[in-house]
Amino acid sequence: MSEAYGLLIEPFASFGFMRTALVACVALALANGPIGTLLLLRRMSLEGDVLSHAVMPGAALGFLYAGYSFAALSFGGFVTGALVAGSAGFSARLHPKRREASLAAFYLLSLAVGVMIVSVRGSNVDLMHVLFGTVLAIDARTLLLVAVVCSTSMLILAAIYRPLAVETIDPSFLRSAAGGGALFSALFILFVILDLVASFQAFGTLFAIGPILLPAAAARCWTSRVGPTIALAAAIGVVADYAGLLISYWGNQPSGPAIVAAGGTIYGLSLVAAGFRRPRRAGT
Repeated sequence: MSEAYGLLIEPFASFGFMRTALVACVALALANGPIGTLLLLRRMSLEGDVLSHAVMPGAALGFLYAGYSFAALSFGGFVTGALVAGSAGFSARLHPKRREASLAAFYLLSLAVGVMIVSVRGSNVDLMHVLFGTVLAIDARTLLLVAVVCSTSMLILAAIYRPLAVETIDPSFLRSAAGGGALFSALFILFVILDLVASFQAFGTLFAIGPILLPAAAARCWTSRVGPTIALAAAIGVVADYAGLLISYWGNQPSGPAIVAAGGTIYGLSLVAAGFRRPRRAGT
């Protein structure tokens, strides 16, 4: 019992920065559950990846202006994320057959511009911070801002969940019945950007999309119903965050990649389990 306590509990009981990191990760996991599930249902995984890098130029400008200020990084990231999302949507409407190429171009351009901006004044350490995040360096003020962003996102998303779910399943029906399908799509994109901005400080631009998509993908292996998928995705996200922080602590590994690796492992195990659970055809 003492060995289990020392392995699983002691890091969080002994160090305040571990507790702060865990609380921040739990807040993000609760918000990531519905966002990640809706991203998968809408088949927007690639768009989510692009948006995770779209926040980097603005975050880099915020870094140049105010250093590691969460407010500056978040505001800059949200602005450029919204601009890139609008530009990508406009490009996709002009050239629907070149949609994937356009998304890849925005992905690479955002990443390149962000790295160049950070390199103007920052060091390699600053660049690593922007790319990979530092969840273990989150302080109480940043934790409060993350909690406010996640709570606000969840409350507004809950208020528009029904039309958003209908628009996800049958957008033509929503347009014919009530109109406003494009509005709900735009609102959802803004929620994705807001979630990515909140995740940026913890996981950086390269890994911010991982804790959003991986738990939802793992949850989809166990259930096809939307409500249970959202709840299970949030629970898997919390487990992955907890396991990743322990791996980071005991293995002296970077926290963000460790959390994403834990989420990826859970997804892999869920995928294997789903294969065993799938009923076999008669005669096979």
